[in-house]
Amino acid sequence: MTSLDSATNPAHELPDVSQLVVGVLGGTGDQGRGLALRLAKAGQQVIIGSRDGARAEASAAELGVGVRGADNATVARESDVVIIAVPWEGHAATLTALREELAGKIVVDCVNPLGFDKQGAYALKPEEGSAAQQAAALLPDARVTAAFHHLSAVLLQDESVERIDTDVMVLGDDRAATDVVRALASLIPGMRGIYSGRLRNAHQVEALVANLISVNRRYKAHAGLRITDV
Repeated sequence: MTSLDSATNPAHELPDVSQLVVGVLGGTGDQGRGLALRLAKAGQQVIIGSRDGARAEASAAELGVGVRGADNATVARESDVVIIAVPWEGHAATLTALREELAGKIVVDCVNPLGFDKQGAYALKPEEGSAAQQAAALLPDARVTAAFHHLSAVLLQDESVERIDTDVMVLGDDRAATDVVRALASLIPGMRGIYSGRLRNAHQVEALVANLISVNRRYKAHAGLRITDV
Protein backbone atom coordinates (compact mmCIF):
# COMPACT_ATOMS: atom_id res chain seq x y z
CA MET A 1 0.00 0.00 0.00
CA THR A 2 1.24 3.49 -0.83
CA SER A 3 2.41 5.54 2.13
CA LEU A 4 0.07 8.46 2.73
CA ASP A 5 2.87 10.41 4.42
CA SER A 6 5.19 11.07 1.50
CA ALA A 7 5.13 14.83 1.01
CA THR A 8 8.14 15.07 -1.31
CA ASN A 9 6.39 14.62 -4.67
CA PRO A 10 6.88 17.45 -7.16
CA ALA A 11 3.67 19.01 -8.47
CA HIS A 12 3.70 16.86 -11.63
CA GLU A 13 4.14 13.54 -9.84
CA LEU A 14 1.29 11.66 -8.21
CA PRO A 15 1.38 8.81 -5.68
CA ASP A 16 0.18 5.30 -6.42
CA VAL A 17 -3.32 5.03 -4.93
CA SER A 18 -4.27 1.69 -6.47
CA GLN A 19 -4.46 -0.17 -3.16
CA LEU A 20 -6.42 2.45 -1.25
CA VAL A 21 -10.06 1.90 -0.31
CA VAL A 22 -12.27 4.90 -1.05
CA GLY A 23 -15.45 5.38 0.94
CA VAL A 24 -18.26 7.70 -0.14
CA LEU A 25 -20.56 8.98 2.58
CA GLY A 26 -23.77 10.06 0.92
CA GLY A 27 -23.07 7.41 -1.67
CA THR A 28 -26.75 6.82 -2.39
CA GLY A 29 -27.21 10.43 -3.58
CA ASP A 30 -26.58 11.54 -7.14
CA GLN A 31 -23.13 13.06 -6.60
CA GLY A 32 -21.93 10.25 -4.36
CA ARG A 33 -23.21 7.53 -6.68
CA GLY A 34 -21.56 9.21 -9.64
CA LEU A 35 -18.19 9.54 -7.95
CA ALA A 36 -18.36 5.95 -6.71
CA LEU A 37 -19.18 4.70 -10.20
CA ARG A 38 -16.35 6.60 -11.90
CA LEU A 39 -13.71 5.63 -9.35
CA ALA A 40 -14.79 1.98 -9.37
CA LYS A 41 -14.73 1.89 -13.18
CA ALA A 42 -11.17 3.25 -12.96
CA GLY A 43 -10.25 0.23 -10.84
CA GLN A 44 -10.46 1.71 -7.34
CA GLN A 45 -11.91 -0.22 -4.38
CA VAL A 46 -15.05 1.71 -3.40
CA ILE A 47 -17.58 1.44 -0.58
CA ILE A 48 -20.68 3.64 -0.50
CA GLY A 49 -22.33 4.57 2.76
CA SER A 50 -25.72 5.61 4.05
CA ARG A 51 -27.31 5.92 7.46
CA ASP A 52 -29.30 2.87 6.32
CA GLY A 53 -26.82 0.10 5.53
CA ALA A 54 -29.41 -1.92 3.61
CA ARG A 55 -30.11 1.05 1.35
CA ALA A 56 -26.39 1.42 0.68
CA GLU A 57 -26.07 -2.27 -0.17
CA ALA A 58 -28.99 -2.04 -2.61
CA SER A 59 -27.53 1.04 -4.27
CA ALA A 60 -24.12 -0.64 -4.54
CA ALA A 61 -25.72 -3.68 -6.20
CA GLU A 62 -27.33 -1.38 -8.78
CA LEU A 63 -23.98 0.26 -9.54
CA GLY A 64 -22.11 -3.03 -9.88
CA VAL A 65 -18.42 -2.73 -10.91
CA GLY A 66 -17.36 -4.14 -7.54
CA VAL A 67 -18.83 -1.34 -5.39
CA ARG A 68 -19.82 -2.40 -1.87
CA GLY A 69 -22.38 -0.80 0.42
CA ALA A 70 -22.54 -0.43 4.20
CA ASP A 71 -23.67 1.91 6.95
CA ASN A 72 -21.71 5.15 7.34
CA ALA A 73 -19.71 4.04 10.37
CA THR A 74 -18.53 0.85 8.67
CA VAL A 75 -17.53 2.78 5.55
CA ALA A 76 -15.55 5.27 7.62
CA ARG A 77 -13.71 2.52 9.49
CA GLU A 78 -12.87 0.40 6.45
CA SER A 79 -11.76 3.18 4.07
CA ASP A 80 -8.40 4.92 3.67
CA VAL A 81 -9.95 7.95 1.95
CA VAL A 82 -13.49 9.11 2.70
CA ILE A 83 -15.42 11.43 0.39
CA ILE A 84 -18.14 13.49 2.09
CA ALA A 85 -21.05 13.91 -0.34
CA VAL A 86 -23.95 14.37 2.06
CA PRO A 87 -26.50 17.21 1.84
CA TRP A 88 -25.31 20.42 3.50
CA GLU A 89 -28.18 20.24 5.98
CA GLY A 90 -26.82 16.97 7.38
CA HIS A 91 -23.11 17.78 7.09
CA ALA A 92 -22.32 18.71 10.70
CA ALA A 93 -24.40 15.95 12.27
CA THR A 94 -22.92 13.26 10.00
CA LEU A 95 -19.33 14.25 10.72
CA THR A 96 -19.89 14.70 14.44
CA ALA A 97 -21.26 11.17 14.69
CA LEU A 98 -18.23 9.74 12.84
CA ARG A 99 -15.44 11.66 14.54
CA GLU A 100 -13.84 8.55 16.01
CA GLU A 101 -14.15 6.43 12.85
CA LEU A 102 -12.66 9.19 10.67
CA ALA A 103 -9.62 9.83 12.86
CA GLY A 104 -6.44 9.48 10.83
CA LYS A 105 -8.30 9.19 7.51
CA ILE A 106 -7.99 11.46 4.49
CA VAL A 107 -11.38 13.17 4.32
CA VAL A 108 -12.43 14.78 1.04
CA ASP A 109 -15.24 17.28 1.52
CA CYS A 110 -17.19 18.06 -1.66
CA VAL A 111 -20.24 19.62 -0.01
CA ASN A 112 -21.47 22.96 -1.38
CA PRO A 113 -23.43 25.11 1.10
CA LEU A 114 -26.06 26.69 -1.13
CA GLY A 115 -29.40 28.41 -0.76
CA PHE A 116 -32.09 28.78 -3.41
CA ASP A 117 -34.73 31.43 -4.01
CA LYS A 118 -36.65 32.85 -6.96
CA GLN A 119 -33.44 34.30 -8.37
CA GLY A 120 -31.67 30.94 -8.33
CA ALA A 121 -28.77 29.49 -6.36
CA TYR A 122 -26.61 31.53 -4.01
CA ALA A 123 -23.70 30.67 -1.72
CA LEU A 124 -24.07 30.32 2.03
CA LYS A 125 -21.09 31.01 4.30
CA PRO A 126 -20.85 28.72 7.32
CA GLU A 127 -19.64 30.14 10.61
CA GLU A 128 -16.34 28.28 10.15
CA GLY A 129 -15.86 29.83 6.70
CA SER A 130 -16.73 26.86 4.48
CA ALA A 131 -18.04 23.30 4.61
CA ALA A 132 -14.46 22.03 4.45
CA GLN A 133 -13.39 24.22 7.36
CA GLN A 134 -16.38 23.01 9.32
CA ALA A 135 -15.25 19.45 8.61
CA ALA A 136 -11.74 20.28 9.84
CA ALA A 137 -13.14 21.78 13.05
CA LEU A 138 -15.36 18.76 13.70
CA LEU A 139 -12.67 16.21 12.76
CA PRO A 140 -9.45 17.45 14.41
CA ASP A 141 -7.76 14.06 14.02
CA ALA A 142 -8.59 13.64 10.30
CA ARG A 143 -6.65 14.93 7.29
CA VAL A 144 -9.31 17.14 5.73
CA THR A 145 -9.18 18.25 2.10
CA ALA A 146 -11.72 19.78 -0.27
CA ALA A 147 -12.35 18.61 -3.85
CA PHE A 148 -14.91 17.37 -6.43
CA HIS A 149 -17.21 20.40 -6.01
CA HIS A 150 -17.75 21.29 -9.65
CA LEU A 151 -18.64 17.94 -11.23
CA SER A 152 -21.96 17.29 -12.93
CA ALA A 153 -23.82 14.46 -11.22
CA VAL A 154 -25.62 13.86 -14.52
CA LEU A 155 -22.37 13.27 -16.40
CA LEU A 156 -20.86 11.23 -13.59
CA GLN A 157 -23.77 8.79 -13.65
CA ASP A 158 -24.12 8.60 -17.44
CA GLU A 159 -22.11 5.55 -18.47
CA SER A 160 -22.40 6.50 -22.14
CA VAL A 161 -20.10 9.45 -21.34
CA GLU A 162 -16.59 7.99 -21.48
CA ARG A 163 -14.64 11.17 -20.64
CA ILE A 164 -15.49 14.12 -18.42
CA ASP A 165 -13.21 16.92 -19.54
CA THR A 166 -12.77 19.04 -16.44
CA ASP A 167 -10.27 19.88 -13.73
CA VAL A 168 -10.80 19.13 -10.05
CA MET A 169 -9.61 21.85 -7.68
CA VAL A 170 -8.05 20.22 -4.60
CA LEU A 171 -7.46 22.22 -1.43
CA GLY A 172 -5.89 21.34 1.90
CA ASP A 173 -3.15 22.04 4.40
CA ASP A 174 -1.65 18.53 4.24
CA ARG A 175 0.24 18.35 0.95
CA ALA A 176 0.58 14.57 0.99
CA ALA A 177 -3.18 14.25 1.46
CA THR A 178 -3.92 16.64 -1.42
CA ASP A 179 -1.54 14.62 -3.61
CA VAL A 180 -3.57 11.48 -2.90
CA VAL A 181 -6.81 13.27 -3.79
CA ARG A 182 -5.26 14.69 -6.96
CA ALA A 183 -4.22 11.17 -7.93
CA LEU A 184 -7.75 9.84 -7.38
CA ALA A 185 -9.28 12.62 -9.46
CA SER A 186 -6.80 11.98 -12.26
CA LEU A 187 -7.87 8.33 -12.51
CA ILE A 188 -11.16 9.41 -14.10
CA PRO A 189 -10.73 9.82 -17.88
CA GLY A 190 -10.66 13.49 -18.85
CA MET A 191 -10.08 14.80 -15.34
CA ARG A 192 -7.04 16.31 -13.65
CA GLY A 193 -6.55 16.98 -9.98
CA ILE A 194 -5.07 20.46 -9.53
CA TYR A 195 -3.70 21.69 -6.19
CA SER A 196 -5.55 24.94 -5.56
CA GLY A 197 -4.49 26.26 -2.17
CA ARG A 198 -5.03 25.85 1.53
CA LEU A 199 -8.28 24.90 3.20
CA ARG A 200 -8.95 28.50 4.21
CA ASN A 201 -9.67 29.23 0.54
CA ALA A 202 -12.37 26.58 0.21
CA HIS A 203 -15.32 28.99 0.50
CA GLN A 204 -14.89 30.58 -2.91
CA VAL A 205 -14.45 27.15 -4.52
CA GLU A 206 -17.66 25.88 -2.91
CA ALA A 207 -19.46 29.13 -3.77
CA LEU A 208 -18.52 28.94 -7.46
CA VAL A 209 -21.03 26.11 -7.82
CA ALA A 210 -23.79 28.73 -7.68
CA ASN A 211 -22.29 30.34 -10.78
CA LEU A 212 -22.01 27.00 -12.57
CA ILE A 213 -25.67 26.28 -11.84
CA SER A 214 -26.52 29.59 -13.52
CA VAL A 215 -24.32 28.70 -16.51
CA ASN A 216 -25.94 25.30 -16.85
CA ARG A 217 -29.46 26.68 -16.69
CA ARG A 218 -28.75 29.44 -19.21
CA TYR A 219 -26.93 27.23 -21.73
CA LYS A 220 -28.63 23.90 -20.96
CA ALA A 221 -25.18 22.42 -20.29
CA HIS A 222 -23.21 20.43 -17.72
CA ALA A 223 -20.35 22.89 -17.38
CA GLY A 224 -17.09 22.20 -15.59
CA LEU A 225 -13.79 24.05 -15.14
CA ARG A 226 -10.42 24.05 -16.84
CA ILE A 227 -7.27 25.59 -15.32
CA THR A 228 -5.11 26.94 -18.13
CA ASP A 229 -1.30 26.94 -18.47
CA VAL A 230 -0.84 24.10 -15.97
